[in-house]
Amino acid sequence: MREGDNVQGQTTAIRLRVLDLLSQLPWDGVNLKHEIPGLSLYRLIEPAGPFYTLYEPSLSIIIKGRKHVTVGDETIVYDESCFFLTPVGLPMTGQICSASSAEPYVAAKLRLDLEALRRLIINFDLRSPETSDRDRGVVVGTATPELLDAFWRLISLIDSPTDIPFMANHIQNEIFYRLLTGEQGARLRRFALAGTNSNRVAKAVGWLKENYVLPLRVDELAEIANMGVSTLHHHFRAMTAMSPLQFQKHLRLHHARELMLSESIDAATAALKVGYESPTQFSREYRRMFGHPPLRDVKAILSSDQSTRHNSVG
Repeated sequence: MREGDNVQGQTTAIRLRVLDLLSQLPWDGVNLKHEIPGLSLYRLIEPAGPFYTLYEPSLSIIIKGRKHVTVGDETIVYDESCFFLTPVGLPMTGQICSASSAEPYVAAKLRLDLEALRRLIINFDLRSPETSDRDRGVVVGTATPELLDAFWRLISLIDSPTDIPFMANHIQNEIFYRLLTGEQGARLRRFALAGTNSNRVAKAVGWLKENYVLPLRVDELAEIANMGVSTLHHHFRAMTAMSPLQFQKHLRLHHARELMLSESIDAATAALKVGYESPTQFSREYRRMFGHPPLRDVKAILSSDQSTRHNSVG
């Protein structure tokens, strides 16, 4: 047997164990409620999307199925052979094109704890082979048997809740260790450690996410990142597939949509709340991003399946 066939056999066996466990648990629509901190589980029995969401820094794996994710102008397709990693959290569009009762889409997402990553790097002097590739804010890597086995043990804690307070943190640290010492470890280290360009841009991204309502002055953003304006532009686009201004626009439109859905406010009010001075400009940019004017888009969402309305679905 070839080594690649052996690895595939190991990962398939682990996934089957996870699927068997999850099939015996009580799902609440798309989600499964449990007590494991930072872990989200998803199951879909019909196609979903496109759904627009602001991802948190996280690691996702698909246990069964396939997903399309668009960041800026870049579309990434990943499946059961991969993990999907976003160290900074970005506005994205996701779509699950195939799912049914017989062949459900099943995925898991683990929130990244950057402080825990930093402690592992420093305490154990973790190093990975350097890569010259650009530090994208989203990364797809190989889902190894070791990574999947750790996920399996973490998910298995659902059946033994008394073990969660002690075991969950240890297993999550093992998952972070697998990431840091794996093929994407060098990129993750640069996001986690202060002083790197990736970490500086991550600060700019974090500031924009907290202050998207304010007028954007790129020179001030560059000062926050401790970078020159042109350097910030270059690395920001490499990481997010967007300019800072485009990134802010995505954030504003995403939050305006959430406000209209959750607070039942009109488009003009939502536009003002997220920083737009012109409702006309807001409606034009909203339609360009979401495909419909605000009122029609919100009505369509409210009349659709509520369970996936706010969900990134792994």
